[in-house]
Order: sequence, then structure tokens, then C-alpha cells
Amino acid sequence: MKYQSQAVSKLYFNAAIALFVAQIIFGVILGLQYVIGDFLFPYIPFNIARMVHTNLLIVWLLFGFMGASYYMVPEESQRELHSVKLAKILFWIFFIAAALIVLSYLLLPYQRLAELTGNSFLPTMGREFLEQPTIGKVGIVIVCLGFLYNVGMTIISGRKTVINVVLLTGLVGLALLFLFAFVNPENLVLDKYYWWWVVHLWVEGVWELILASLLAFVLIKTTGVDREVVDKWVYIIVAMALITGIIGTGHHYFFMGAPSYWLWLGSIFGALEPIPFFLMTLFAFNMVNKRRRIHANRVAVLWALGTGVMAFLGAGVWGFLHTLAPVNYFTHGTQITAAHGHMAFYGAYVMVVLAIISYAMPKLRGRVANSNKAQVVEMWSFWLMTISMVFITLFLTAAGIVQVYLQRMGDQPLPYMVVQDKLQFFYWLREGAGIIFLIGLLVYLSSFLIKGESDQHIDVSHKNPAIKS
Repeated sequence: MKYQSQAVSKLYFNAAIALFVAQIIFGVILGLQYVIGDFLFPYIPFNIARMVHTNLLIVWLLFGFMGASYYMVPEESQRELHSVKLAKILFWIFFIAAALIVLSYLLLPYQRLAELTGNSFLPTMGREFLEQPTIGKVGIVIVCLGFLYNVGMTIISGRKTVINVVLLTGLVGLALLFLFAFVNPENLVLDKYYWWWVVHLWVEGVWELILASLLAFVLIKTTGVDREVVDKWVYIIVAMALITGIIGTGHHYFFMGAPSYWLWLGSIFGALEPIPFFLMTLFAFNMVNKRRRIHANRVAVLWALGTGVMAFLGAGVWGFLHTLAPVNYFTHGTQITAAHGHMAFYGAYVMVVLAIISYAMPKLRGRVANSNKAQVVEMWSFWLMTISMVFITLFLTAAGIVQVYLQRMGDQPLPYMVVQDKLQFFYWLREGAGIIFLIGLLVYLSSFLIKGESDQHIDVSHKNPAIKS
């Protein structure tokens, strides 16, 4: 750890992992409710479990992004963080607010929660992924503004690098686009139109900038490749992400009442969206192949490589499968969409956050890398989570194909719930894979408890080993 203020990132990383565990537990509960309809009812109804599961995903990734920023920015800017005190205050505000929101979902009827939190004054609740109480959304904005001020002042007063600039651009975009969560028109078409400005332009727009900067930072630190080479790759990836992602929003406008030209624009640019993820895969493997040193933290490199591959498969390949309007006409809202969402989020964002945590945590604890034994255990967690996620995606894809045929393409389409009963086999398989994923996550946690010595970096351009920072 080069700068003392980087230590504040540990708070955010610990919170991110804790919330990640909670998210997966609720995912397992949801999976059981697909096959045992009254499981935990009325204590945790299906709609509440789903709301908690998806909201925890967003919140813990935001904690991960913030922790990564507080670790990366001082090192990239070559100066201490602008205000460690502000970072700690914002952490506790955000963490307590997130905990209270989740508890309120579980303990209060949603309508009652809306009445108690000012939704009648400024209606913002009731929309998927944006279910947070209005007062909670205001708190998120305050935290984001304080966070941007802290990070921005650090970057402005220090060294400017491509990684810092791209990261800051993504974070500013994240904050600005979240303001559309407060736009809730009565017209359903307009509501969905602006709703996608948050949901799509986050995960298929500005979040990709954050992803690119995090991936570039880890690869620079673990491979020793010249920064100029990395910068060129980042510029290309960011340009393609924004070009395809912004106009590609139109692949959500196909059948909601928007003008028909979105059928063409959404299909064409949606089909191009796999390109930046394919470039990320090439980028990661190219940097490792050109590396000047073999870093002691081998598992961080593994997470980085996995990010490129799984992001391309989940966001790219599975996204392309149903992004064309003639195909989306049949597949929209089916389990094929769920299959794409699971692998895309895991590959693009979960894995890159785990990569930066795996790289940074040992340094925050005073060593170059975790012990070899700890890294082997963490590699087991990598494969358990990644392979189980592949099978979750495959099982949901199979369920989606059967669903589309029986519910939307047959001569006599079957009712929704009748079709759901016929998909129980796939849902049981998905549940089994989900439990293995949870086991993999617990193995990941256990790897940080294993002590021991690790090897140092090996400079592959020389015969003698050399310790690198």
C-alpha cells in the first residue's frame, strides 16, 4: 500500500462482500420459491425476495466500485485521498441506509413503506430495480455527490492518467443517469423510456467505463505492460462501449409504444454491443501474454482474465441471442432474458470487483499477495462460482427455449403458469447450481483467513527474480 488513505477502501470491500453473500442467499431462496411456491411465505413473499436480491446486487457493486476508486485513485494520482474522513462518513451513511432499506422491504408492506417515506410527495417507487423509497434515493444522490467530490478533487489535484479520467467519467455518468430514477411520468411509454436511461445506460454504458478502468489498473499492476499500450486499448474499448451502448438502448424500445425506427436502430446497435466485450477479452489476454513479470498474486490475474471471457459470453453472446427485434418479439421477458442477465452481471461486474479486491486486499493487509495455499483455495472458489454460473445460464436458457415454444410459438399457446409447471426440472437444476455458487462464495471468503508466505514477483525479462511494487 503506497498511500495511507487507500486503507479506507477496506471498509467498502468488506461491506461489498457481506452484501454479496446476502444477495446470493436471497437468490437461493428465490430459486426454491420457483419450485416450492409457498417457501417462507408469508414471511418473505416472492416479490420481496426478488426485490431484495436485485437491490443487493446493485448496492454491493456500488460499494465495490467506491472501494476500488478509493484504492486506485490515490495510486494513479500519486497523492493521498482528498478526505479520508469524508469517505468514512459517506460509507456509514450508505451502509446504514442500505441496511434500513432492505429491512424495510422485509418488515413493512410496500404500500405502507411508500406512505412513510414521502412517495406521495415525489412518486418514484414501484419500478423494477428502482424500488428504493424516495427518501432512500435522495440519500443515494447525496452519497454519490460526496463521493464524486472526494474522488474528483483527488484526481484534479494529482497526476492525470487515462485510467483516472475514464473512471471519473464513468462515475459522473453513473450519478447523472441515476437522476432519471426521479422521473416517473404517468404515461407508461414515457415511464419505460426514461426508466431504461437508468437501467440500460448504467450497465451497458457508464458502468462499462468503470469496468474498463478497473480491469486496466489490475492488468498494469500484475503484468508490468507499458501504460501507453494499455491506454490505447482503453480508448478503443470505451469508444465502442459508448457508441454501441447509447444507441443500443433502443433494443429495449421494440414493443413498448416507441417509434418504429427503434426496431432498426435497436437491432443494429444492439447487435454491435458484444464488440467492446470482445475487445476486453482480447485486451486481457494480450496484456498477460506481453507481461514483463509474473506477479505473485496469480489469482488476481485469473479473475481479470475471467472477467473478459465471461463478460463477452454473458453480455455479448447471450445478449446478442435475443437482441434482434424479430427474435426479441418471442423471447422478451422469458427465462432467456434471465439467463443473459445472470451471466452478464457476473462476468462484467462481479468478477472485476472480485479481481480488484483480490489484488488490493493483500496489500491493504501489508503483503504483496496472499499465501500460495490461500490463492489455491481462492482459485477453487473462482472455478466453483464460474462453472456454476455457466450452468445456471445454460439451465435458464433451456427453460427459456421451452417457454418460448410452449407459450409464444405453438399452435395452441399455453397459459403462463401452466408453462411454469413444465419448467420445474430446469428450475431444480438451476437451484442446485445456485447452491454450488453459494459454496464457491463461502470458499472465496475462507481464502482470506488462510495465512502463510507468498512468492514475490518474477521479472520475466531477466534471469534473476526481482521484487516489483
